[in-house]
Amino acid sequence: MTRFHACATCIHYGIQKTDKGLYTYCQRLGYETKPYYQFRCWTPKPHVRMLMEKEKRKEDDDE
Repeated sequence: MTRFHACATCIHYGIQKTDKGLYTYCQRLGYETKPYYQFRCWTPKPHVRMLMEKEKRKEDDDE
C-alpha cells in the first residue's frame, strides 16, 4: 500500500460525537476503527487520490 493508506483517508471513515467522546467507525462495515488502522477494503478520498497521483507522477519523472 502507500503511505496514505489509513482509515482516516478512506471515503467510508466516519466520526460521531458522543457523550464519551469521538466514536470513529467504518460506515460501510459498521465497525469501530481508529484513524491509523489499515484494511484491504480501503478506498481513498478524492483529495488523497489526487495526492497519490501527484506523487506517482513525480516518481515517474524522476526515473
